[in-house]
Amino acid sequence: MGMFLRPVSEALGWGTDVRVMSFATGLQLLIYGCAAPFLGAAADRWGPIRVLILSGLLYSFGLFMMSQSTSEFGLVLNVGIFIGLGSAGIALPMLLSIVGRVAPEKWRTFWLGIVVSGGTAGQMLIVPLTHYLISYKGWVYATIVLGTMALLVVPFALTMASAAKGILSKKDSQSLGDAIKEAAGHRGFWLLTVAFFVCGFQVQFINNHLENYLNATAVGGAMAATAIAFIGFFNMLGTQASGFLGGFLRKKYLLAFIYSARSTVFLVFFILPKTELSVILFACSVGILWLATVPLTSGIVAEVFGPRYLATLYGLVFLSHQVGSFTSVWLGGIIKYHTGSYDYAWWLIISAGIVASLLHLPIDDKPVSRILSEQKENTAA
Repeated sequence: MGMFLRPVSEALGWGTDVRVMSFATGLQLLIYGCAAPFLGAAADRWGPIRVLILSGLLYSFGLFMMSQSTSEFGLVLNVGIFIGLGSAGIALPMLLSIVGRVAPEKWRTFWLGIVVSGGTAGQMLIVPLTHYLISYKGWVYATIVLGTMALLVVPFALTMASAAKGILSKKDSQSLGDAIKEAAGHRGFWLLTVAFFVCGFQVQFINNHLENYLNATAVGGAMAATAIAFIGFFNMLGTQASGFLGGFLRKKYLLAFIYSARSTVFLVFFILPKTELSVILFACSVGILWLATVPLTSGIVAEVFGPRYLATLYGLVFLSHQVGSFTSVWLGGIIKYHTGSYDYAWWLIISAGIVASLLHLPIDDKPVSRILSEQKENTAA
């Protein structure tokens, strides 16, 4: 959506004022996060494949309707609500919950890392394609093409139904309500949830405001598409590496390192002169760390509470991520409008990363007693 921020605002007569589009995009991320636990609960109860298909259709519909938006209300409705609700059922929380239940415990975080890297492989294609379509065909045409591509969710969901049918239909002795109560009473779950706010706060600021930020520098906004493509490529490496390491090292310490390293990269990029080389080096560096938090965070949830209700429990953690996403996307537009620059926003995301790093250190990442008892019973059997 960052590629659409300026073109849509200019086309609908708002000029350089990106507040409406920033709010619509931020609302999309917020609704995405708010709906994720509920759709996760629906998936845990009735099966994730149905949720994937219906959400994919809604996501595609939202993109088609975005192309027809001519007012503030229409833009907020289509970009914020329809696409936000559709996103909640087809993106990482749902996919990670399916793979988390299928994957062997030893390699779970590595498998989760592969899923996340698959998403960023798509980012490598979609961002440059979107920039090209907007530049040469206009934002309306670009939105229609993306809406058509989104329909591919349906056939892919059907193949997943066949591949994981036996495991997804398996019953569990613990109820969904008991799983939520168990997590709610765990201090580490809340620390993880608060820290994940920062992940969304940092990542979505870059995703949605980098183009507008670079547009005011000598390198120009077009460089943002190249940067985000580089981020996507290196994120494939970073997520798989973090997923692999998460199978052998303490995940909470890896997460603390990733957040502090992110803040360091942001600080260096912010204070250095903006050149094509510095943008590319920034993209490569931050790409390694980009979504490396996701397989580790979801891996901790699965390790501590088990994978059965990962869709719901990770959905709750992910809600915090999306509140952070909404805050940074919306606040970034506000800061830019009132101060004329993004300087204060950069200092916020740098400071937030240090806080998140410290929050991970006291997390109790050992499996709860219920999981330990189940593991002993399985070993004895």
